[in-house]
Amino acid sequence: MTTRPGTDTGSSESSVALTAWLASLVHNHDYASLAELRRPRVQREPHFRALWYSPTEGQREVYSQVAFLFSVYHQGRSRPDYGNGCLGAAARRIGSGYGRGPDDPGAARLVDRIVSSRRIPWRHLQHAVARLRACDQQPPSWARLVDDLNRWHDRKARVPYEWGLAFHMPATRGAAARSTALAAASTEKGSIT
Repeated sequence: MTTRPGTDTGSSESSVALTAWLASLVHNHDYASLAELRRPRVQREPHFRALWYSPTEGQREVYSQVAFLFSVYHQGRSRPDYGNGCLGAAARRIGSGYGRGPDDPGAARLVDRIVSSRRIPWRHLQHAVARLRACDQQPPSWARLVDDLNRWHDRKARVPYEWGLAFHMPATRGAAARSTALAAASTEKGSIT
Protein backbone atom coordinates (compact mmCIF):
# COMPACT_ATOMS: atom_id res chain seq x y z
CA MET A 1 0.00 0.00 0.00
CA THR A 2 1.41 3.36 -0.97
CA THR A 3 0.39 6.45 0.94
CA ARG A 4 1.21 9.92 -0.32
CA PRO A 5 3.57 12.18 1.66
CA GLY A 6 2.03 14.73 3.93
CA THR A 7 -0.92 12.51 4.86
CA ASP A 8 0.30 12.44 8.45
CA THR A 9 -1.15 15.65 9.74
CA GLY A 10 1.40 17.72 11.54
CA SER A 11 4.45 16.53 9.60
CA SER A 12 6.96 19.29 9.05
CA GLU A 13 7.44 20.70 5.58
CA SER A 14 11.10 19.67 5.55
CA SER A 15 10.38 16.06 6.54
CA VAL A 16 7.69 15.78 3.86
CA ALA A 17 10.13 17.25 1.30
CA LEU A 18 12.83 14.73 2.29
CA THR A 19 10.33 11.87 1.96
CA ALA A 20 9.18 13.11 -1.45
CA TRP A 21 12.79 13.28 -2.68
CA LEU A 22 13.58 9.80 -1.36
CA ALA A 23 10.39 8.44 -2.97
CA SER A 24 11.41 10.03 -6.27
CA LEU A 25 14.64 8.00 -6.17
CA VAL A 26 12.60 4.79 -6.00
CA HIS A 27 10.01 5.99 -8.51
CA ASN A 28 12.73 7.00 -10.99
CA HIS A 29 14.66 3.75 -10.37
CA ASP A 30 17.74 5.67 -9.18
CA TYR A 31 19.12 2.57 -7.49
CA ALA A 32 22.67 3.95 -7.51
CA SER A 33 21.68 6.84 -5.22
CA LEU A 34 19.73 4.51 -2.95
CA ALA A 35 22.76 2.22 -2.75
CA GLU A 36 24.96 5.20 -1.85
CA LEU A 37 22.56 6.07 0.98
CA ARG A 38 23.03 2.55 2.37
CA ARG A 39 26.77 3.25 2.71
CA PRO A 40 26.80 5.69 5.63
CA ARG A 41 30.59 5.77 5.99
CA VAL A 42 31.14 6.96 2.42
CA GLN A 43 29.65 10.44 2.06
CA ARG A 44 28.65 11.15 -1.54
CA GLU A 45 26.14 13.41 -3.30
CA PRO A 46 22.97 11.59 -2.12
CA HIS A 47 24.07 11.98 1.52
CA PHE A 48 24.60 15.69 1.13
CA ARG A 49 21.34 16.01 -0.78
CA ALA A 50 19.49 14.45 2.18
CA LEU A 51 21.12 17.03 4.44
CA TRP A 52 19.78 19.87 2.27
CA TYR A 53 16.32 19.20 3.67
CA SER A 54 17.43 19.63 7.29
CA PRO A 55 16.30 23.03 8.58
CA THR A 56 19.07 23.17 11.20
CA GLU A 57 22.57 21.83 11.60
CA GLY A 58 21.51 19.99 14.75
CA GLN A 59 18.95 17.94 12.80
CA ARG A 60 21.29 16.80 10.03
CA GLU A 61 22.04 13.43 11.61
CA VAL A 62 18.33 12.58 11.76
CA TYR A 63 17.79 13.48 8.09
CA SER A 64 20.84 11.48 7.05
CA GLN A 65 19.92 8.44 9.12
CA VAL A 66 16.28 8.40 8.01
CA ALA A 67 17.50 8.53 4.40
CA PHE A 68 19.65 5.50 5.24
CA LEU A 69 16.68 3.67 6.82
CA PHE A 70 14.48 4.53 3.83
CA SER A 71 17.07 3.12 1.44
CA VAL A 72 17.39 -0.07 3.53
CA TYR A 73 13.65 -0.61 3.40
CA HIS A 74 13.41 0.12 -0.34
CA GLN A 75 16.35 -2.03 -1.45
CA GLY A 76 15.15 -3.92 -4.52
CA ARG A 77 11.69 -2.30 -4.53
CA SER A 78 10.28 -0.62 -7.61
CA ARG A 79 7.54 1.43 -5.92
CA PRO A 80 8.00 3.89 -3.06
CA ASP A 81 6.18 3.35 0.20
CA TYR A 82 5.65 6.54 2.19
CA GLY A 83 4.69 4.56 5.29
CA ASN A 84 1.96 5.03 7.82
CA GLY A 85 1.82 5.91 11.51
CA CYS A 86 4.56 6.05 14.09
CA LEU A 87 7.28 3.45 14.53
CA GLY A 88 5.38 1.81 17.39
CA ALA A 89 2.30 1.27 15.21
CA ALA A 90 4.48 -0.04 12.38
CA ALA A 91 6.24 -2.45 14.74
CA ARG A 92 2.83 -3.98 15.55
CA ARG A 93 3.02 -5.39 12.00
CA ILE A 94 6.30 -7.26 12.66
CA GLY A 95 5.95 -10.99 13.05
CA SER A 96 4.75 -14.12 11.35
CA GLY A 97 1.74 -16.41 11.31
CA TYR A 98 2.43 -17.27 14.96
CA GLY A 99 1.91 -13.71 16.12
CA ARG A 100 2.52 -10.08 15.29
CA GLY A 101 3.50 -7.06 17.33
CA PRO A 102 3.31 -7.69 21.08
CA ASP A 103 2.55 -11.38 20.39
CA ASP A 104 5.92 -11.77 18.64
CA PRO A 105 8.64 -12.01 21.34
CA GLY A 106 11.35 -10.69 19.01
CA ALA A 107 9.29 -7.65 18.05
CA ALA A 108 8.43 -6.97 21.69
CA ARG A 109 12.11 -7.13 22.74
CA LEU A 110 13.09 -4.87 19.84
CA VAL A 111 10.52 -2.21 20.70
CA ASP A 112 11.41 -2.42 24.39
CA ARG A 113 15.07 -1.74 23.48
CA ILE A 114 14.08 1.18 21.27
CA VAL A 115 11.77 2.93 23.73
CA SER A 116 14.12 2.47 26.70
CA SER A 117 17.06 4.17 24.97
CA ARG A 118 18.12 7.59 26.13
CA ARG A 119 19.90 8.31 22.86
CA ILE A 120 18.36 7.65 19.48
CA PRO A 121 18.84 3.88 19.00
CA TRP A 122 19.95 3.88 15.35
CA ARG A 123 21.01 0.24 15.29
CA HIS A 124 17.70 -0.94 16.72
CA LEU A 125 15.76 1.31 14.35
CA GLN A 126 17.66 -0.24 11.45
CA HIS A 127 16.73 -3.68 12.76
CA ALA A 128 13.04 -2.67 13.03
CA VAL A 129 13.01 -1.37 9.44
CA ALA A 130 14.77 -4.51 8.22
CA ARG A 131 12.21 -6.68 10.04
CA LEU A 132 9.32 -4.74 8.48
CA ARG A 133 10.92 -5.22 5.07
CA ALA A 134 11.47 -8.94 5.68
CA CYS A 135 7.84 -9.37 6.81
CA ASP A 136 6.72 -7.37 3.74
CA GLN A 137 4.90 -4.93 6.00
CA GLN A 138 4.40 -1.19 5.59
CA PRO A 139 7.05 0.98 7.29
CA PRO A 140 6.33 3.90 9.60
CA SER A 141 5.59 7.23 7.98
CA TRP A 142 9.03 8.45 6.97
CA ALA A 143 8.06 12.10 7.45
CA ARG A 144 6.71 11.38 10.92
CA LEU A 145 9.81 9.33 11.75
CA VAL A 146 11.99 12.35 10.96
CA ASP A 147 9.85 14.60 13.15
CA ASP A 148 9.62 12.08 15.99
CA LEU A 149 13.39 11.54 16.05
CA ASN A 150 13.99 15.29 16.02
CA ARG A 151 11.84 15.44 19.19
CA TRP A 152 13.38 12.34 20.80
CA HIS A 153 14.89 14.31 23.71
CA ASP A 154 11.87 16.61 24.16
CA ARG A 155 10.31 15.48 27.44
CA LYS A 156 6.97 17.04 26.54
CA ALA A 157 6.77 15.16 23.23
CA ARG A 158 7.36 11.80 24.97
CA VAL A 159 8.16 10.09 21.67
CA PRO A 160 9.46 6.80 23.17
CA TYR A 161 6.39 6.58 25.41
CA GLU A 162 4.02 7.20 22.47
CA TRP A 163 5.80 4.56 20.38
CA GLY A 164 5.57 2.05 23.22
CA LEU A 165 1.89 2.84 23.72
CA ALA A 166 1.17 2.47 19.98
CA PHE A 167 2.98 -0.87 19.96
CA HIS A 168 1.56 -2.44 23.10
CA MET A 169 -2.03 -1.14 22.93
CA PRO A 170 -4.46 -1.71 20.06
CA ALA A 171 -5.41 1.53 18.30
CA THR A 172 -8.97 1.62 19.64
CA ARG A 173 -8.00 0.71 23.20
CA GLY A 174 -5.01 3.07 23.07
CA ALA A 175 -7.18 6.02 22.04
CA ALA A 176 -9.76 5.22 24.73
CA ALA A 177 -7.05 4.78 27.38
CA ARG A 178 -5.39 8.05 26.40
CA SER A 179 -8.67 10.00 26.57
CA THR A 180 -9.47 8.41 29.95
CA ALA A 181 -6.00 9.26 31.26
CA LEU A 182 -6.27 12.84 29.99
CA ALA A 183 -9.71 13.24 31.57
CA ALA A 184 -8.42 11.86 34.88
CA ALA A 185 -5.40 14.17 34.78
CA SER A 186 -7.51 17.25 34.06
CA THR A 187 -9.99 16.31 36.85
CA GLU A 188 -7.09 15.79 39.24
CA LYS A 189 -5.58 19.16 38.35
CA GLY A 190 -8.97 20.82 38.75
CA SER A 191 -9.48 19.40 42.23
CA ILE A 192 -6.06 20.59 43.39
CA THR A 193 -6.70 24.26 42.61
